[in-house]
Amino acid sequence: MLIQAEGITRLYRRGPSDVQALRGVDVAIERGEFVAITGRSGSGKSTLMHVLGCLDRPTSGSYRLDGVDVAGLGDRALSRLRSERIGFVFQTFHLLPQASVLDNVALPFLYRGGSKRQARATCTAALERVGLNHRLDHLPNELSGGEMQRVAIARALAGGPDLILADEPTGNLDHGTGLSILELFESLATDGATLVLVTHDADVAARAQRKFEMQDGRFGTPIEAAP
Repeated sequence: MLIQAEGITRLYRRGPSDVQALRGVDVAIERGEFVAITGRSGSGKSTLMHVLGCLDRPTSGSYRLDGVDVAGLGDRALSRLRSERIGFVFQTFHLLPQASVLDNVALPFLYRGGSKRQARATCTAALERVGLNHRLDHLPNELSGGEMQRVAIARALAGGPDLILADEPTGNLDHGTGLSILELFESLATDGATLVLVTHDADVAARAQRKFEMQDGRFGTPIEAAP
């Protein structure tokens, strides 16, 4: 089991009151699964993604990533875990505007201590995987929205992560471009990647192998997506 989370809660202090973003979430995800988490804005799905991605700590509950008790890790160990084992894809791409496509993809790889030669080979292969090996030296402002999201996906792939987390990855894209990104995710899942996609769009969630709907910080009954 790659992800094993039990009784996850997340409480935020907002002035004199508390906000309960997660209310006892249980989820188990096998290696190689493509899972979608859907729900309305404010339902807790992005908070859960931040917990699963070790960007935030749960207030209570247990979370194991490939058997590692995440709750027991210090900040430095959590940072290393995120860097080495988790790839992130966000709605707003988060590309450095003055860096080339190749340099944007290579940046996390270099942070982990890889050599420039290794980075170029590994990141070029990741860009080829997403169909952008002809854009290595371009800047982000020379790309379309769909191409920028493909760069973000290549960046997530470059380190060979155990888990890829995608938060509304088609939210800023038109329908046709968003569809091509979903087809890319499906291809990655076919090749054995473990993907957790967060979306408010039921049509997007339906492309996953399994989907969970969040309501008020809880999961409803897991829904099997169409094959």
